[in-house]
Amino acid sequence: MNREQLQLYFIMGSQNTGQRDPLVVLEEALRGGITIFQLREKGADSLTGQDKIQFAKACQALCKKYHVPFIINDDVDLAIALDADGVHVGQEDASANVIRGKIGPKKILGVSTHSLVEVTAAIEDGADYVGIGPIYATTSKSDAKPPAGTALIVQTTTVYPDLPLVGIGGITIDNCQTVIRSGADGISLISAIAAHEEPFVATRQILHVLQQQTKIL
Repeated sequence: MNREQLQLYFIMGSQNTGQRDPLVVLEEALRGGITIFQLREKGADSLTGQDKIQFAKACQALCKKYHVPFIINDDVDLAIALDADGVHVGQEDASANVIRGKIGPKKILGVSTHSLVEVTAAIEDGADYVGIGPIYATTSKSDAKPPAGTALIVQTTTVYPDLPLVGIGGITIDNCQTVIRSGADGISLISAIAAHEEPFVATRQILHVLQQQTKIL
């Protein structure tokens, strides 16, 4: 996949935006310049059944409008039904190898990893990119592992320099440069945009910081 697509990776579900309309938040983030979007409809108050399907379709339509890849977290059946651009899975979800077999070779497959062993397995299973984290403490995921810092990013880029990867977990405008300096192609985040009063402004500001860091590198 195009590594530049990972620069500002926004993850969101309807449960992440508080009282704000999640579709409004998503469009503001898209206008602001996110480079890829993952629908993660999980956890308390998340949508299910037809409500989830209709919400996913609406998110996909917005992504198409702004020419941004649309990724679905874990739900491979929904991804296939909507012809999404790809699927992202965690270590507790279905096997990446099995999912690659279902979605075919052309769709994007991302895998969350927490060790070099898991990174290696993801590559062998056909992952196009990996998410490494949590880098910092996060409240967006109730099942998040303890923060590990950027050491695994440094290790992974040393062993697998051609592997596209993003850092995830507790990343904000104040610490995102550290993640990029460690070797990540981009950052994944939820709250820094989804919980912000002005998602468009937040996205523009974060993107600016990322672009400035990229110029330095």
